[in-house]
Amino acid sequence: MSAEQGSQSSVLLGPPSAPSRLDDLRYTLSQPVAASFIGGGVAGAVSRTVVSPLERLKILFQIQSHGREEYKMSVPKALAKMWREEGWRGFMAGNGTNCIRIVPYSAVQFGSYNFYKRFFEDYPGAPLGAYQRLFCGGCAGITSVTCTYPLDIVRTRLSIQSASFSGISKKAGEKLPGMWALMASMYKNEGGFFALYRGIIPTVAGVAPYVGLNFMVYETMRNKFTPEGQANPGTLGKLAAGAVSGAVAQTFTYPLRFQINTMSGMGYQYKSIFDALRVIVTQEGFRGLYKGVAPNLLKVAPSMASNWLSFELTRDFLTSLRTPEV
Repeated sequence: MSAEQGSQSSVLLGPPSAPSRLDDLRYTLSQPVAASFIGGGVAGAVSRTVVSPLERLKILFQIQSHGREEYKMSVPKALAKMWREEGWRGFMAGNGTNCIRIVPYSAVQFGSYNFYKRFFEDYPGAPLGAYQRLFCGGCAGITSVTCTYPLDIVRTRLSIQSASFSGISKKAGEKLPGMWALMASMYKNEGGFFALYRGIIPTVAGVAPYVGLNFMVYETMRNKFTPEGQANPGTLGKLAAGAVSGAVAQTFTYPLRFQINTMSGMGYQYKSIFDALRVIVTQEGFRGLYKGVAPNLLKVAPSMASNWLSFELTRDFLTSLRTPEV
């Protein structure tokens, strides 16, 4: 009897078990690139939803021109007009597509940044210099734009098509196309695959330095806001660092972001980045390069602050999942 019990006991205890699938999953998710990829996706969705009304208003301000001045007013009045004419749907117009776009965009951006910086680290986790952060961030921006640009240009169209602008005709009761229908229409009627990437060169020209500056300034300001004797800043420090990095990056790169101006049917199309700069400065002066910058800067603080804080919280949670080695 005792022998049988001993046998059963040895069966129950058995040899040390091999790592389970759950342990393997926890290990995979805790890796720096994977944790940054997932954290970036969460951060993008949170930050863009927070500032969706201002994101759309920036686009509507950007397409103002002579003879199309329905939104030539202050930010509060423009938001009130949007609410009065379209309600909550107006505030969120294009946000569904934007979130579908921003999750992979932000995930690829943060994940690829952590991938690229490995080539410059003296050892895993070693701090990078300012120019190294700028370069890795620029490469991450190019990678993320290339992967998600078709969703970006469709999101821009969706933000514009329901607004009240002269020259953009809408029949009474007409149901506007959704994301996939609009993408299919562009593919069929505007040049196939290349229609979905129209305007990507000026967009990359704006995004690459923007993302590079964002990462460089954030990590620099993060160190500034870290109390002496501590490894990381507090919540308010991360929020402040994110707000500063976003404002600096947007201010320096805003004139380069002209993907809207390649849109057919808006009455004008630019041939290149330099042609856009020349035409805008000639017709509207230097201030034309910063048309729509007010709502853009207003959204930068909450957007980038929530973006970086969400990213760090998610990344830290995932990296903590790694099972300690015995």
